[in-house]
Amino acid sequence: MECGAIRARRRVAMKVVFVEEVPGSALVGEVKEVKRGYARNFLLPRGLAVPATKDNLERGERLARADAIRQEKLDGVASVIAEKIDGADLSFTARVGEQGRLYGSITAAAIAERLGELADDSVDHRQVLLGQAIRTVGAQEVRVRLTRNVSATVTVTVAAEQEEPEEPAPEEPSPEQPEEESEEEPSGPAEAETEPAAADASDDADAETE
Repeated sequence: MECGAIRARRRVAMKVVFVEEVPGSALVGEVKEVKRGYARNFLLPRGLAVPATKDNLERGERLARADAIRQEKLDGVASVIAEKIDGADLSFTARVGEQGRLYGSITAAAIAERLGELADDSVDHRQVLLGQAIRTVGAQEVRVRLTRNVSATVTVTVAAEQEEPEEPAPEEPSPEQPEEESEEEPSGPAEAETEPAAADASDDADAETE
């Protein structure tokens, strides 16, 4: 019975050496038993793992040592970034509608960009473990996984954008009323024109009496 169970397990399982890291499954150089279909249909065709033969086991050990050295360097760089951003409070403002929901959202890419400015280094948006974009006002903690061994936690605070009051429109000047023309009596020169005529009439009368 026991031998039959072992043979049955061998038919459905396969021992492989991982030559690439598969997040959530294995690290480089690890030896694991996986389902035969998973190995043949996914791991082997993609070059992520190889059958656990003697040569491949030795290859896996060499790859594991090299990966440990590489990971140590990555962790060193990530630790410097983590010291700069860990515990930081990132503030965002956005237009808000009813029930505090945003017009739009705060995405992992927006958070990564702000973290890059803070750390003076690049932060990939895939390192920001946000899950879903933020669509409400308030504060929440967000984990930033810089490497598999180094992470930081930041607080993202979203506040409503203050609307600027509208400036009153300038008053238009009222049209000027035209001035009414006043009737004026004829000035002095017109009166002067009538005086010689009167003088001529008196001269004619004197001439007739003579």
